[in-house]
Amino acid sequence: MERALIVSGSEKGIDAVAQLLKNAGYSQITAINSGSEARRLIDTTEYEIIIINTPVSDEFGHELAVMMSESSTAGIILICRAEIADDVSDKVGEFGVCVVSKPLNRSVFHQSLKLVQATRARMLGLKRENVKLLTKIDELRLINRAKCALMEYLKLTEPQAHRYIEKQAMDSRQTRKEVAMNILSRYER
Repeated sequence: MERALIVSGSEKGIDAVAQLLKNAGYSQITAINSGSEARRLIDTTEYEIIIINTPVSDEFGHELAVMMSESSTAGIILICRAEIADDVSDKVGEFGVCVVSKPLNRSVFHQSLKLVQATRARMLGLKRENVKLLTKIDELRLINRAKCALMEYLKLTEPQAHRYIEKQAMDSRQTRKEVAMNILSRYER
C-alpha cells in the first residue's frame, strides 16, 4: 500500500497532484496545506512519497523539504515556479529532493516520480545493509571482549581464546555471540 503526502497552499494544486498520484497507483493520499501540519504528521506516519507544491500556506516549502528528507525515508518532490526552479534545486538537491517546475507536465512528473521511487528503493536497500553491518560490528566487539576476558582470566593467547569460542559454539550448537555473552556473564561482573 503506497502512502503519499501532499503539502500545498492551494486546493487546485492538491487536486492536480492527487490525480497524478492516483494515476500512478497511490491509494492512500493525505493532503494538507501547511508546513507545520506536515511536520507533525511526519512524526507519526511513514510515507513513501511526499509532494510539496510551493508555496505552502505558512512558508515557501524548501526548508520543509530538507527537514523531511533528513527525518524520513520518503522520496520527496518539490514543485515550484519555473523561474526559480534552478535556484531551489541548488538549495535542496544535496538532500535528495527532486525539483519539478510549474506548470506540471504529466510525463515529466511521472518520470520524476519513478526516479524518486527508484532512489528511495536504493536508499532503503543501503539502510538495510548498514543495519546488518552495524549488527555484525557489535557482534565482533562482543566476541573480542570475550576473548580479552579469556586471555585475562584463563591466561589464553588470542588464537587460543578464538579457538575456544569457536569450539564452544560448535559443540553447544550456539552462535559465537551467544558463547561470548555466556563468557562475559561468567567473567565480567
